[in-house]
Amino acid sequence: MDPREREPAAAHDAELQPDADAVARLTSELLSLPKAELHQHLDGALRPETAVELAADVGISMTPGEAKRRMVAPAHCANQAELLRYFDLPIALLQTRSALRRAAGELVTTLAEDGIRYGEIRWAPRLHLERGLAVPEVLEAVVEGVADGVAGLGDAAPLIGLIVTAMRSHPPGANVQLARRAASVGWPIVGFDLAGLEAEWPAPPHAAAFVAAAEGGLALTAHAGEVPGPERVREALALGVTRVAHGVTAIEDESLLALLRERDITLDLCPTSNVQAGIVPSLAAHPLALLHRSGVSVTCSTDDRTVSASTLTGELARVAIAQRLTATELSAIALNAFRRGFAPADRRGPLADAGVTAWESWATTTSVLTGVT
Repeated sequence: MDPREREPAAAHDAELQPDADAVARLTSELLSLPKAELHQHLDGALRPETAVELAADVGISMTPGEAKRRMVAPAHCANQAELLRYFDLPIALLQTRSALRRAAGELVTTLAEDGIRYGEIRWAPRLHLERGLAVPEVLEAVVEGVADGVAGLGDAAPLIGLIVTAMRSHPPGANVQLARRAASVGWPIVGFDLAGLEAEWPAPPHAAAFVAAAEGGLALTAHAGEVPGPERVREALALGVTRVAHGVTAIEDESLLALLRERDITLDLCPTSNVQAGIVPSLAAHPLALLHRSGVSVTCSTDDRTVSASTLTGELARVAIAQRLTATELSAIALNAFRRGFAPADRRGPLADAGVTAWESWATTTSVLTGVT
């Protein structure tokens, strides 16, 4: 039996967009709760107003409306390749130390405003070499930017870990060097990732980079499962990852689901982004709830706050309403992100404990999800 056949019929019959009033009420309740976000790209979160100013710095005149048109993707793209085109402008603008440092610092502030207490920011350093920067300079700029953001917020600052992303389309040897350089930095760089067009670039050629990253002490994740078929998810698991960025198509293969449970692999899902990429038609049809109910470890993230015009608070609310999650289920998914983060446990532990207290209290008092089964 196709695992999706076990999903309640109500989810299939739901409106393509969840009830706006219920989402608004739930969003209001969730905003103040402590949250963790594990799947967030630096370039995909560049503020449009910052893009306008960075463009002006290099002699390009751009209105805020034009920046948004080039950076905010539509609700439905034809495929992953079309969605990725909305990263072209931010990548083009993030080619100096100052631009990268500013973007990273601003993202820390944005995360704090969304109630994020633990966050992981990922980016691909080799995409930022077009104007003369070297990989070490790109790494330093983002690390410095995060430090700026944390310092500016003081006690209100979230704990931030960084994940360095290799691109599938880049030479495998260059990605090995990237992994070694990233591992040499130490905190706050905690993980190594692989991203890019799955349909065109398989993961196995980059296995050596993951070996180098693991030898250097970095935790491993990889993007997979944004194109039809579960094969790319299996490729990611072969790299030794403990988390898969997306992994949506794992739902198509019962034996793969069993493997995810056996190895305790976490899928860092981004439902709105997955709808935009065309891998699922709507939030109601997304397999997040089914995966969670089947015992697979899942988290929920925005992927790209600007490209997807989303916040984690809003994402959690929309998904909960669209998929008829109970308050207990939503709490479990939200808290799982604290538990599955790559930062050292002694740093995450107190944040996770505070999260448990807050979410369990909320789950017993909320009325928005009351009666959902």
